Amino acid sequence: MRILAIGATGFIGPPLVRRLVKHGHDVVVFHRGETDADLPDIVQHFHGDRNDLSEHRDAFEGIAPDVVIDVVPYTEAQAEQVVEVFEGIADRLVAVSSSDVYRNYDGWRGLGDHDPDPVPLDEEAPLREDLYPYRGYEGLDFEYAEDYDKILVERVLMNADGLAGTVLRLPAVYGPGNTQHRLAPHLRRMDDDRPAILMDEGQAAWRWTHGYVENVAAAIATAATDQQASDRLYNVGEAETPTEAERVRHLARVVGWGGDVVPVPSSELLKHLQAPGDWRYELETDTRRLRDELGYEAPVAMDEALRRTVEWERAHQSDAPAPDYEAEDAVLNSRS
Repeated sequence: MRILAIGATGFIGPPLVRRLVKHGHDVVVFHRGETDADLPDIVQHFHGDRNDLSEHRDAFEGIAPDVVIDVVPYTEAQAEQVVEVFEGIADRLVAVSSSDVYRNYDGWRGLGDHDPDPVPLDEEAPLREDLYPYRGYEGLDFEYAEDYDKILVERVLMNADGLAGTVLRLPAVYGPGNTQHRLAPHLRRMDDDRPAILMDEGQAAWRWTHGYVENVAAAIATAATDQQASDRLYNVGEAETPTEAERVRHLARVVGWGGDVVPVPSSELLKHLQAPGDWRYELETDTRRLRDELGYEAPVAMDEALRRTVEWERAHQSDAPAPDYEAEDAVLNSRS
């Protein structure tokens, strides 16, 4: 199968491309040429701006992809352009979306007055009622913050004429290369041999589906190369979602840390440990459809995924300030 991947040089793109090549597919990557990605030599590179796709239509016709995978569709305008350009060229367009489309995401952010939707959220769960979730946020270092909305991306793709669509709603993705360093705060305390990790008691019981980057890449590759995925939406992520406290304890077992997670009421939690969120609104998603319809299986087990992530995090320390361990000890001592 001939596959064109748009923007596949960041976090998720390289493992996706490597997996496609490993399984015998002919892959062309369209990107700006600003990222030195670790891709197989056999992969063809085509440089350009994804916001100017129409300028390259003739070249895309020459490439003649069976499937186009858009790894970075952020706005309605981008989705409209990719559909317009590839109608009549490709058979199917696969787009990476996000679980931030669900209404519980707005609830978690303190927006709206709806009751929490029951979890796990399947693909038919209610979506956000307000569009443009990051519009107006000051200090957000994101080029498309004002117009970002995966709901609009999905609408365009799934209503396209003459081009089958597949949408993959991703979870919180972690692993080597993740510049958000999702595990770093907990790992730092474990490496510093702290006796305990303090966590808001609401957050400790909260569930948010995660996905290891290579497993997420495998899910995208599975959907992109299976015709059964045409005109379908899929949640992507782990089969079972632990609570946040359980997730940290699993990391502790992998690392060999002997401390524990200590849930603390919000009123007693230190400011530097407070995370924004209404913990009544969980972001656990139901990922069974992907497994049941396409036979997807995660290639990397959780223990191994955590080990690889820990190794990368230790080699790429974030520049976060040192934790206030003295203040944390005071809270621990007050509760003992």
